[in-house]
Amino acid sequence: MELTPAVLTPSAHRDTFPRDHLPPPEQWPELVFDPPGLRGPDRLNCAVELLDRTVERFGAGRPVFHLPSGDTWSYGQLRGHVDRIAHVLTCDLGVVPGNRVLLRGPTTPWLAACWLAVLKAGAVAVTVLAQQRARELATMCEIARATHALCDIRSVDDLVEAEVPGLRVTTYGGDAPDDLLRLAERKPDRYEAVETAADDVALIAFTSGTTGRPKGCMHFHRDVLSIADTFSRHVLRPEPDDVFAGSPPLGFTFGLGGLVVFPMRAGASTLLLEHAGPRQLLGAVAERGVSVLFTAPTAYRVMLTELGAADGAGGGAYDISGLRRCVSAGENLPAATWQDWYDRTGIRVINGIGATELLHIFISAADDAVRPGTTGVPVPGWQARVVDECGDPLPDGEPGLLAVRGPVGCRYLADPRQSVYVRDGWNLTGDTYVREPDGYFRYVARADDMIISAGYNIAGPQVEEALLAHPDVAEAAVVGHPDELRGQIVAAYIVLREGARPGEETEEALRAFVTTRLVPYKCPRVFEFLDALPRTPTGKLQRFRLRPGS
Repeated sequence: MELTPAVLTPSAHRDTFPRDHLPPPEQWPELVFDPPGLRGPDRLNCAVELLDRTVERFGAGRPVFHLPSGDTWSYGQLRGHVDRIAHVLTCDLGVVPGNRVLLRGPTTPWLAACWLAVLKAGAVAVTVLAQQRARELATMCEIARATHALCDIRSVDDLVEAEVPGLRVTTYGGDAPDDLLRLAERKPDRYEAVETAADDVALIAFTSGTTGRPKGCMHFHRDVLSIADTFSRHVLRPEPDDVFAGSPPLGFTFGLGGLVVFPMRAGASTLLLEHAGPRQLLGAVAERGVSVLFTAPTAYRVMLTELGAADGAGGGAYDISGLRRCVSAGENLPAATWQDWYDRTGIRVINGIGATELLHIFISAADDAVRPGTTGVPVPGWQARVVDECGDPLPDGEPGLLAVRGPVGCRYLADPRQSVYVRDGWNLTGDTYVREPDGYFRYVARADDMIISAGYNIAGPQVEEALLAHPDVAEAAVVGHPDELRGQIVAAYIVLREGARPGEETEEALRAFVTTRLVPYKCPRVFEFLDALPRTPTGKLQRFRLRPGS
């Protein structure tokens, strides 16, 4: 086993902001390269490895992205698009290695091509969601010091409204002469990629902490390949002829890994869906030959209902016989859901836990190694244990904090919460787990106030902040309520200002107000109006008293 301290190789970045804002070396987790090949060479550009090297291995004509329209991009076509966009970045937009380029848009091949082009140009991709609102975008741009943005024309309004100082926004998919794709048409179809260091920052992905302020997680070029060479290679085990699809957007690392990195590393292809609800996923499996599916437990439950309804209508509505791999993450997969899916389809869902801080899944199991009701065992290349509040290992069977380490570690962008997430060289994920005597890890609960709904992490204080901005709201507390379909739903407890009246009209007004400030999935589904919120004698809010059963 090779443990590596925070020693960096010479950077290719001209803009040194990413390196300058890494956590201090003493706050890094220990990196584990076991086997040592996970470390890779010192100079590495992950976009070159995923795209150019795959073309060398499988040929330029191999399919890489399938569109809902029925069209297909080959690896060779994708390389041409990527390289032309990289030329626009460096020649027309003035992007230099190390600049942060925000990427925003629905899940399309063009968004994936922009991500690869940014990496080839030696810049840092800042991935966000197409749903995020202006205030959220402004905060993330401020944290990452984004210099440029590539944005789908359909998603540009909120970004413009964010009014980020100094941000150069370039749209794609429109008719303007300076549209990114029009500029790219006139560029050469080959680009000499920047020879980045393996430990140059390639990606900044955002997650929300319990305070609601997003944390920028910085990941290296090496890290992007590590998730493919651990979870994907050893647990998922994709084949070159596989067709991937799934619901997570590319702004989430779950989607970026499952729909771009993993298939490309294996020479496989992906059906990229802008709308990927349960019905669309079932249709994709039945009609487009999808064989590998990535989604959350909520979607599997809904798909079971859809399959049952199809059977009741005469059967045959969805032929999913070509499906061979199903991955579940984002929230805990109940044993009953796993069993129902297996009984209906004969497929053993691959459950897993990952984190934006660690890029993707690090505990999982597949095939005969699956044990319903548990998450699994550490993925090859990763280590895990359960510890107490002091970081000392706990005996099997006793619940405690999940601690993990491997080839990828948490590196927050200039955030004091680094010292909370990383302790004694281990990453503490914020989850409570039990390690069973046979080595399997069983999920217990979140260790903080994070609400997990349909695979999305929602920070209650962030929703409270949005509610408190409404003129009728005097106080607000947000907690998670159990929900059979979504795992949890967001419930808001409101104290109204004098003169405001509770009722359905007020609920709808608050709901509409929140959706103008936050991603819609963060909006409360339940409102309850109280005369006062429970507090300690010192005035601290007691959220636990608002949870059902308290």
